[in-house]
Amino acid sequence: MSGHGTPIPMTSHPVTGLAGEAHVPGDKSISHRSLILGALSVGETRVTGLLEGDDVLDTAGAMRAFGAEVVREADGTWRINGVGVGGFAEPDQVIDCGNSGTGVRLIMGAMATSPITATFTGDASLNSRPMARVTDPLSLFGAQAHGRWGGRLPMTIVGARDPMPVRYTLPVASAQVKSAVLLAGLNAPGETVVIEGEATRDHTERMLAGFGATLNVEDTKEGRVITLQGQPDLQPQTIVVPRDPSSAAFPVCAAIITPGSDVLVPNIGLNPTRAGLYTTLKEMGADLTFENMREEGGEPVADLRARFSPDLKGIEVDPARAASMIDEYPVLSCVAACAEGRTIMRGVKELRVKESDRIDAMAQGLRANGVTVEEGEDWWIVEGRGAGGVPGGATVESRLDHRIAMSFMVLGMAAQNAITVDDGTPIATSFPIFEGLMAGLGADLRRGAGA
Repeated sequence: MSGHGTPIPMTSHPVTGLAGEAHVPGDKSISHRSLILGALSVGETRVTGLLEGDDVLDTAGAMRAFGAEVVREADGTWRINGVGVGGFAEPDQVIDCGNSGTGVRLIMGAMATSPITATFTGDASLNSRPMARVTDPLSLFGAQAHGRWGGRLPMTIVGARDPMPVRYTLPVASAQVKSAVLLAGLNAPGETVVIEGEATRDHTERMLAGFGATLNVEDTKEGRVITLQGQPDLQPQTIVVPRDPSSAAFPVCAAIITPGSDVLVPNIGLNPTRAGLYTTLKEMGADLTFENMREEGGEPVADLRARFSPDLKGIEVDPARAASMIDEYPVLSCVAACAEGRTIMRGVKELRVKESDRIDAMAQGLRANGVTVEEGEDWWIVEGRGAGGVPGGATVESRLDHRIAMSFMVLGMAAQNAITVDDGTPIATSFPIFEGLMAGLGADLRRGAGA
């Protein structure tokens, strides 16, 4: 499936007994960063396990446009021959980042302190998303941004000719903004400092250190202070990408709410800044176990076993956990619909500016399928209907959002009646093997209207 083509409806029918192993794709966050940091190194970086979804492939294309050699070998290994920090060439064409907010924001940061100009665009969803949260701090380095009204794509970034290091306090918890500033700081002299009041996913910090950057992280009264020494010589690496915990959320949650299920999801990255969903599911009473705990490439990894959990209870999710599970709230709300009692989710305003307004998209879709939802600007509450209690039977708008589409496919497996999304093509942006993987576990997913 392609997230850029003709809309294709998809319907998920009720099933029982999901079973087997779910080998989900590589981690999307680490895949993006592997390509970008490989391109900013001198020499050959080799990556195995790269997520080959549309979002990451668009980032690979962007790195080629900036002058790096990016090649996929027959065995699935990716080779990136980089140009070094400050070595990006000016691209000849517009950089199309498809559906990827992570890709476009990180790439903007990586080129913003080089004396080149690049124009970025994306699909309808990406072009509707605000970029000022990234371009504002990049302007402090000396970069200029020229986009549509509201700071939206298409947008041209004029890189700083004489970049200055910055000290920047994040106004919102955002790993994308933090990462963009740190990547920009690579080509600025002296120390670039980023301060975050709430810890967000730390893949950029871990990977910068792995590529040889001098980086210090300290918890202070101000918050988490990250100090990066500019203009390093990044060293190429060999990277094994762990499997994506955000993609794992879908087979895990499907098993938890579908009667008779027992699913193993191997080799999942459990970085503590990404694993909030699994803590939350355990608090709700999910039968979820972590097997074969280990560390790979500096990241904690485990095999997750998820079994049907008929006695799920609604809870109030700790708002401090939001940054570690922001992408998982849509599918969590489907689990909440199958629990007893209310699940309250606060501090989640970031969901309003994702690929879609995810609070509104999930609220409208859940209501259409017989679930009561209350919502505010940065909160929502799902009234659970208990195991097997969701009526289903409706068609939901995916809004060009892969996580909305997959979340309702999961809910359809446990509802009383099939659930349809109007367009399943966006799923390919992050989880191109979703259909086949879920079908292999016993899901009944069908393409086409009235399927």
